[in-house]
Amino acid sequence: MEAFIVAITFIATIVGAISGIGGGVIIKPVMDAILKLPVETISFLSGTTVLAMTTVSLLRKSDVQVDRRRGTLLAIGGAIGGLVGKSLFSLVKARASSNAVVGMTQNIVMVILTVTVFLYVLEKARVKTISVSNGPLCVICGLFLGILSSFLGIGGGPINIMFLSLFFSMDSKHAALNSLYVIFFSQVASLLANLATRNIPAFSWPLLIAMMASGVCGALVGRKISRKLDNRQVDRLFMTVMVVIIGLSISNVVRFAMAR
Repeated sequence: MEAFIVAITFIATIVGAISGIGGGVIIKPVMDAILKLPVETISFLSGTTVLAMTTVSLLRKSDVQVDRRRGTLLAIGGAIGGLVGKSLFSLVKARASSNAVVGMTQNIVMVILTVTVFLYVLEKARVKTISVSNGPLCVICGLFLGILSSFLGIGGGPINIMFLSLFFSMDSKHAALNSLYVIFFSQVASLLANLATRNIPAFSWPLLIAMMASGVCGALVGRKISRKLDNRQVDRLFMTVMVVIIGLSISNVVRFAMAR
């Protein structure tokens, strides 16, 4: 089963590097579905793997560049949001009656967000985008994305792409790269918060190392493939992934609800 997770990680991070969704949005629902691990352990494994993947993706040279000013402001907000999201997750976990309730909550939020993004992409040609340049607003957007990223344990996910397209008028490739930039800072903040509070869940070191190595390899392959694709092809891949994620998340909601 762990070998299957490592294989899924490789595929997910290839897709994540191309489309900017980070990979965690695929890894976490799959792990929720097939592994009997606490949700905090799955979130940690997924988030740490995504951090390794985004680090490699951002270090590689690309014909598309990060929007330095707005991207940095988004990343600052994302880092703060990563801390807030981690606190929110701890609060929900402390108040929840069981592990299943936490998992169900995460997957319900995932379904709502993913369906929203799916509908947006379908109607994107008709939607008038704006180009936010105000510094505080950029930080607030990053804060929101960072909270979702950290709370769900998915890294960034499709919501990043929708936000960057709708509020910053970025095309698919620019949104993908800037999304990875925000994901990197939110996940670093979340990891540092875990280390500072000694709130690291129990996990398997061999599995984490294998997932991180697979994520790095997936990131390298994904960036090479990305250079050969145009925005339309990236959009098609993105939509396909959305359908898969929605199906997985709905299945997980039902499973967690029955386990309550």
